[in-house]
Amino acid sequence: MALSHRLEIRQGQGLVITPQLQQAIKLLQLSNIELDAFVEAELERNPLLQRDEGDHEPSGDVEPARDASLTHVDAVADTTAGREMDAPPEDVSPGERATGDGAESESAAEQAGGQIDWSRAGGGGFDGDDGYERALTEVPTLAAHLRAQLVQAGLDPARNAIAEILIDAVDDGGYLRLDVAELAERLGCPLALVEAVLTTLQGFEPVGVFARDVRECLALQLKDRNRHDPAMAAMLDNLELLAKRDLAALRRLCGVDDEDLREMIAEIRALTPRPGAAYHSEPAETLVPDVMVREGLGGLWHVELNTDTLPRVLVDQRYHARVSKGARSDQEKTFVADCMASANWLVKSLDQRAKTILKVSSEIVRQQDGFLAYGVEHLRPLNLKTVADAIGMHESTVSRVTSNKYISTPRGVFELKFFFTSAIQSSEGGEAHSAASVRHKIRALVDSEKTEGDVHSDDRIVEILKAAGVDIARRTVAKYREAMRIPSSVERRRQMKETA
Repeated sequence: MALSHRLEIRQGQGLVITPQLQQAIKLLQLSNIELDAFVEAELERNPLLQRDEGDHEPSGDVEPARDASLTHVDAVADTTAGREMDAPPEDVSPGERATGDGAESESAAEQAGGQIDWSRAGGGGFDGDDGYERALTEVPTLAAHLRAQLVQAGLDPARNAIAEILIDAVDDGGYLRLDVAELAERLGCPLALVEAVLTTLQGFEPVGVFARDVRECLALQLKDRNRHDPAMAAMLDNLELLAKRDLAALRRLCGVDDEDLREMIAEIRALTPRPGAAYHSEPAETLVPDVMVREGLGGLWHVELNTDTLPRVLVDQRYHARVSKGARSDQEKTFVADCMASANWLVKSLDQRAKTILKVSSEIVRQQDGFLAYGVEHLRPLNLKTVADAIGMHESTVSRVTSNKYISTPRGVFELKFFFTSAIQSSEGGEAHSAASVRHKIRALVDSEKTEGDVHSDDRIVEILKAAGVDIARRTVAKYREAMRIPSSVERRRQMKETA
């Protein structure tokens, strides 16, 4: 069969990833500090933009939802920009720009003034992403290192939530700068629960982290080395004498001779008083919530945007009319049209961003009303899909919205991602079980073992959980058990024999 050339016309549809759409998607995941810096750069670049200094609330559909209870939160109508911003990740890849294969729909920005040439207009677009190379060379922060260990700790949802708050309260040196009694009162949970979580976290690496003072930090390191005996405890209680080099008083208080005292001092000097100093520290940033939650009448929760974090910009129509009349060459006219399109799109993007944040936050608060009302032990399993389905958006949009966004509640300020916990489906098709709660059940079964004959194997744990409606595989039980640092059934029996 001979090959031949022919010309065909095919009609198709494709998502056009314009620079403006990239901008709208990028704005969704920016924090309030990053957003303010971006808007400031746009104000300097675009002469048609000006900051709105008026002291008023956001216009549009955001205002009515401010005072609406969660049981009557009105759905915000999606604009063209909102529907484009709600595209799944695989559809918004910068590499998937349409190149003429199908009909291109005219975007809102093109209607306002044509396609923007970002290189000529001053670089308002987004440059190449060097985040991958930066991630390879960046030293992990102490908080990131601790959270990585928290994932493997296998705590139940309530304990995991408390642990997240404690990690946020650790300074660059690894010390806990938070009163646990005050935290317990704020979260509405027993002080013993917070102390138990703190004890678990103090077993994380680097050894000595989560200490509340130098003495406790050194004691944790000595316990890890199995060198925390009564003599060492007496020395830690009298560190001021060690600083003064009062060796006679130390020898008397510790009850040791000169040789033992020298060895103890050498061991103290080998410890690290700042265990977190070896990790990269980020510059301190002021934590400003994006969303505010307050309790209303009848136990309803009211969700509103923090207007202090919303940059307000306007398009200077008068200046645009004046410069449009003065434009003579095609290049000048094109530049003015590009600036107008960019300004209009930025205003629309900021408005849509505010509406989307409010919509997602309202649904999260509705799902987690038990936590707000009764405390951390009532945190429900929640995932991105549940929220996305409830508000009619894509999971990728919810993921972008909850990144670097914080919500102020009567129980404190939390990141929006704090309210998401994983779940395991029930074997009987009933209510899903949280993965953290399943790990808690495994821990409870192991803790209930009193004698050698009570020790449960992984297969037996699978049977017990399936009888309770949790469909789980044996390898999953083994994975959870190892993550919680629980020995195997053989090792647990051996330990019981040794202690008997």
